[in-house]
Amino acid sequence: MLSNSSAAIERYKRELDRYTLEQLRYQSEPDVWSVGQMIVHVIGVADEYMGHMQTCADARYEEPGGKSETGEIVFLEKSWPDVRVKLDEPVNDTPNPRSKAELIDELDRVIRELNEWEARLPAVNPSGKVRHGWFGWLNAREWFELIDIHSRHHLRQQARLDEKLAEAERKGVKDE
Repeated sequence: MLSNSSAAIERYKRELDRYTLEQLRYQSEPDVWSVGQMIVHVIGVADEYMGHMQTCADARYEEPGGKSETGEIVFLEKSWPDVRVKLDEPVNDTPNPRSKAELIDELDRVIRELNEWEARLPAVNPSGKVRHGWFGWLNAREWFELIDIHSRHHLRQQARLDEKLAEAERKGVKDE
């Protein structure tokens, strides 16, 4: 097995049972994601990275570039840097889920596609690469692994969001 890139995705799916749709959509502040928006983001990034994996697989040339210093550390430690990344897009550009069923379907799809990729990766030329803006030139196997690293990174954020949600529920605050 190359990596267990679907483990964190499976965890998000399992943990959906403990949320109502209202809780998934709750934002503690206007510029902070809800748990649902964060999961939508994790799914979107997994899709983006799988697209990069396909680009690597289709590459007709060998890319000599390697990982950046930060990229080397991330892959050595198997962990995203513990920093809060501020995306260029506004928080509200990431939609809240329409339903829990929608999230479950999308998470199931990502898990299925990751399993398909895991079977395909041994045949992909490791010299086909796509540049990550922070981590440097990554091949398909590295993009595959980065899905897990990125997904686990957001588990820390989920814990913070859960604390805010619990605090709001103690105070009786409801989602608008």
